[in-house]
Amino acid sequence: MPNDTYKTASIEEALSRTDYPGRGIIIGKSPDGSRAMTAYFIMGRSDNSKNRVFMEEGEDVVIYPYDYSKVEDPSLIIYSPVRRFGGSLIVTNGDQTDTIYDHLVKGQDFRTALRTREFEPDRPNWTPRISGILNFPEPDLKGDFTYEMSILKSVDSEGTGCARYFYEYPSVAGLGHFIHTYEENGEPIPTFRGEPERVSMPEDLGSFAKGVWESLDEDKKISMYACVIDLETGVRTSELINKNV
Repeated sequence: MPNDTYKTASIEEALSRTDYPGRGIIIGKSPDGSRAMTAYFIMGRSDNSKNRVFMEEGEDVVIYPYDYSKVEDPSLIIYSPVRRFGGSLIVTNGDQTDTIYDHLVKGQDFRTALRTREFEPDRPNWTPRISGILNFPEPDLKGDFTYEMSILKSVDSEGTGCARYFYEYPSVAGLGHFIHTYEENGEPIPTFRGEPERVSMPEDLGSFAKGVWESLDEDKKISMYACVIDLETGVRTSELINKNV
């Protein structure tokens, strides 16, 4: 039998497996080994969820309502998905971004921060909290990096307790990992299962952003942010796309 342990899919192939991955994080390294790459996207089904836009504020990304008059419930949908602290870039699907940031400020780490959090309280979906962090040896984001990913999800359909999963990766040229909140659409929505998916990384930022955005379901996609970081210079270049413009 073939060994699929190290099989990788393109980002487009990985996204084509479901019409509703929900929110997703991709982290990896460019094929030539010169750049760190990461992306975050959000999707939604309700009007409340779809009423959002990404905005860059300095080195961070913040989600705001597109139309403030239509905001029903800001909890769980308004947060900073991307924040930088020193030589670390944090990417998450909720306000645990701030929890991780605050723990780093205190000299603690990614895992310690996430052990204080659990899945979202949105019964009956119990949406998992997915998080990632890129760790560079230099505070200016230079040098080779490692990265971590995590998912916090309910152990059962009743939200009885939280299971916490952590994954650590060296950066490998051309390889990335993709984690998302849901397996597919449904009522309730099935939670992501298994390890982060292995994906092949594209050559450049434009291909990266286009591959993610154009592979998301047209009716459900909302916003996407992608960036690359030059490992020699630490220069970060980004692309942000909002459906609501």
